[in-house]
Amino acid sequence: MSAEALEIALPEALEAARADAAAQGLSYAGGVRPAVAWALVQSGQAVLVDVRSAEERKFVGHVPGSQHVAWATGTALTRNPRFVRELEAKLAKDGGKDAVVLLLCRSGKRSVLAAEAAAAAGFHHVFNVLEGFEGEIDELQHRGGGDGWRFHQLPWVQD
Repeated sequence: MSAEALEIALPEALEAARADAAAQGLSYAGGVRPAVAWALVQSGQAVLVDVRSAEERKFVGHVPGSQHVAWATGTALTRNPRFVRELEAKLAKDGGKDAVVLLLCRSGKRSVLAAEAAAAAGFHHVFNVLEGFEGEIDELQHRGGGDGWRFHQLPWVQD
């Protein structure tokens, strides 16, 4: 499917995200809330890619069926220099750079960086999952109490 045809077929939530991103001057397609992301994945309209480290996925949990391409690795979270190449390879069967891609990290910050890099590399429909998997840190230095994928009780599993 061409980029032009996909643009026309994008669901309303993604169009709204794209409009917000344009208004904010973002370099990538925009951000979507966790429940919207899950609905898009469930309906086959998007691919969810977890950009957290392998350790985070294993010990904190992950979304069933999500793809994995680490933005950064190890406990020091060293930037993965092969991120864009790995993302493209992982999405080859889903349309490559024309796929609708939803990037998920812990709180929605690393996935912004990953979305910027993917957009710069020519991914046309890359979105950040706002709030991330665990959400923001609260005043007690805990995550998951007010936002994030798990807070919204969306599907996840733990190894």
